[in-house]
Amino acid sequence: MPSVDVVSRVDLQALDNAINNVKRETSTRFDFRNIRTEITLNKKENSIHIVTGDEMKVKSVREMLIDQCVKLKMDPKCLVFKEIEATSRGAAKTDITIQEGIPKETCQKMVKLIKGLKVKVQPAIQDQQLRLTGKKIDDLQAIMQRLKEEDYGIPLQFVNMNS
Repeated sequence: MPSVDVVSRVDLQALDNAINNVKRETSTRFDFRNIRTEITLNKKENSIHIVTGDEMKVKSVREMLIDQCVKLKMDPKCLVFKEIEATSRGAAKTDITIQEGIPKETCQKMVKLIKGLKVKVQPAIQDQQLRLTGKKIDDLQAIMQRLKEEDYGIPLQFVNMNS
């Protein structure tokens, strides 16, 4: 029987490239001249740490990061921005969490939507992903299209399509 997995994954190499592009951009921009700006990616903790001059600069760095993600065909919905805090040296900092996997509540919403469509597709929640199984590939593709139209606040990918 045909099946497909619905997942939410982040390409950490593409994200690393986006961060390096932002570092390069901040080093050449006039408004960041003589201001120490640090952007670090922690792959183990799935987080990005930003420290720069003030709150406005932090917002600029966040916007640059979103722009770079879009340019590299990465969905910026995977970035969860925390609040901006002041540091002891008068600078500002923030953390960005990289969200991977589909939360259980979101999987349950997807299952409810799929069952409400009355299509012969069986959804199954497996850890932080959703497996769709059906008799026809066309049914799976219709469900995939419908899930793309919904906004769950996370990027969705469809992998392991078996026929």
